[in-house]
Amino acid sequence: SIVDFVRSHGNIKAFISIHSYSQMLLYPYGYTTTPVKDQAELHSLAEKAITDLASLYGTRYRYGSIINVIYQASGTTVDWTYEQGIKYSYTFELRDTGSYGFLLPAKQIIPTAEETWLALMALMDHTYKNPY
Repeated sequence: SIVDFVRSHGNIKAFISIHSYSQMLLYPYGYTTTPVKDQAELHSLAEKAITDLASLYGTRYRYGSIINVIYQASGTTVDWTYEQGIKYSYTFELRDTGSYGFLLPAKQIIPTAEETWLALMALMDHTYKNPY
């Protein structure tokens, strides 16, 4: 469904994949150590987004290319969307870092959404101001 949507739309400028858990903001590539051509911009934007996210509750995220932050992974959605011409392709791995894993307590859901919203706004604002 994602492939069909992206291919039929033809004008997507940012793609955000949201997962849990591990507190990371990742960009391509996962399958190779060769940096994407937009690596400097994607890294700088990830840093801005994570700084904004941390400003609310102090939650710390790691950020960078998939292969450098976690491990080699082929077939990731954001590698594919980047190769389809969607420069601003990112994956969030939301709270937490392993204490609760996939069973995040209900009391953390709203704070997670609030802080993630700040990061999403940074990504969308940059995308809007930097057309390509």
